[in-house]
Amino acid sequence: MATAAPLTCTASDLAPLLGDTTNATAVADYLCSRFSTISDRFVDTSYAVDNTYLLFSAYLVFAMQLGFAMLCAGSVRAKNTMNIMLTNVLDAAAGGLSYYLFGYAFAFGSPSNGFIGKHFFGLRDFPSLLADYSFFLYQWAFAIAAAGITSGSIAERTQFVAYLIYSSFLTGFVYPIVSHWFWSADGWASPARTSGPLLFGSGAIDFAGSGVVHMVGGIAGLWGALIEGPRIGRFDRAGRSVVLRGHSASLVVLGSFLLWFGWYGFNPGSFLTILKAYNTSGDYYGQWSAIGRTAVTTTLAGCTAALTTLFSKRLLVGHWTVTDVCNGLLGGFAAITSGCSVVEPWAAIVCGFVAAWVLIGFNKLAEKAKYDDPLEAAQLHGGCGAWGLLFTGLFARGVYVDEVYGAQGRPHGLFMGGGGELLAAQIIQILVVTGWVTATMGPLFYGLHKMKLLRISGEDEMQGMDLTRHGGFAYAYNDEDDQSVRPGGFMMRKVEPTSPSPDQGQLTESPSIV
Repeated sequence: MATAAPLTCTASDLAPLLGDTTNATAVADYLCSRFSTISDRFVDTSYAVDNTYLLFSAYLVFAMQLGFAMLCAGSVRAKNTMNIMLTNVLDAAAGGLSYYLFGYAFAFGSPSNGFIGKHFFGLRDFPSLLADYSFFLYQWAFAIAAAGITSGSIAERTQFVAYLIYSSFLTGFVYPIVSHWFWSADGWASPARTSGPLLFGSGAIDFAGSGVVHMVGGIAGLWGALIEGPRIGRFDRAGRSVVLRGHSASLVVLGSFLLWFGWYGFNPGSFLTILKAYNTSGDYYGQWSAIGRTAVTTTLAGCTAALTTLFSKRLLVGHWTVTDVCNGLLGGFAAITSGCSVVEPWAAIVCGFVAAWVLIGFNKLAEKAKYDDPLEAAQLHGGCGAWGLLFTGLFARGVYVDEVYGAQGRPHGLFMGGGGELLAAQIIQILVVTGWVTATMGPLFYGLHKMKLLRISGEDEMQGMDLTRHGGFAYAYNDEDDQSVRPGGFMMRKVEPTSPSPDQGQLTESPSIV
């Protein structure tokens, strides 16, 4: 963690400036002691401001868990609401312990090798000159975000014990290794590497985690959903897609806005510090300006993706669909996360526009392949995350890369005149993240499947896990298109308007009784 350099003063340097006055050395000693006290206080203030900024960013990223919970709850059917909410709590709780015991050490346990960290297990010998507790909390919030992404892909059909196992493994081992490669000062592909040459002279720029967080969570979810198969009723006997709608668009919108708010800790917070000048001290431009620019690029990418999805889906299906717009918004955020700090605001608009079409395209491909992902998590986070890495290799501006990563003349975006080295590093990251998560999470899910620990029974799935696994429904509600739960007796359903009465010329209401 970078800090302000202390100011220095010595009596031997100051005494000659006081002339031949009596006790000049004593006066110099006194002035230097006062000067050192003031300097120390400024250094302490710098530490405090930077740590407070990082803690506040960690709180924002952690608040995204509430956004994930609301988004997941609204995207599943009512009979599985309590189950999906509980899995989101589990992601944070199990992930907290596993990241404390092993994950942080594997990710940032310096000094280490390029593959894996090897210090700070259980935060032993912590804090250090390299990091404080605020940095651990911030990185934990990122780790559980990756686990939350995966839970959306396998929602409505997965055993609770499987969530516990995969969440601990993902946050304690799989994700930390990837973050070590691309974010640690020792990582073999990190743009901040200090212990060896940079990959293609650049390192892979994944500033806030399009690959490290979103691709890891998305690809893990892809393998989980592929191995356990689609939900019952998702495709009919002819293989045609059947929409299993989530029960609450209101919760989806609420979750999306909470995630949007949290992304201002996710992306701008990844600078880790705020008190850093890029030019001479006292200038109006510094890291605080780059943080503001990052918030702007994040906003523009999400907004563009949302509007592109809105009009594209209107043309494709004929509806203005709020849930699709929310997913498009999040796809734009996932894509810009890699290059948010090193691209111009106009480039973020390009990023968001393409991200919307990437999501639409992957959703079409998933439907053709009979792949079922209730939250489109693999398509959104995996697909848009991969596009975000490529986007950074194309549009990263040289001066911003130099400012953020502290060197001059680094390779930057291909379309910005920076050559192809950065783009090559980005492609390497896509390949190794895909390969690593496939090699670790794929066998884990397959092993759980073989041991019959992955998917619930067909009977439990039809009735809903809230009733069969969690003691009752989250609230009194019945999905209109759900034929699996039909209570005995009469049940009043919502009132629907009918055609105008020819005698009265007004709408009449007809209650539907089941």
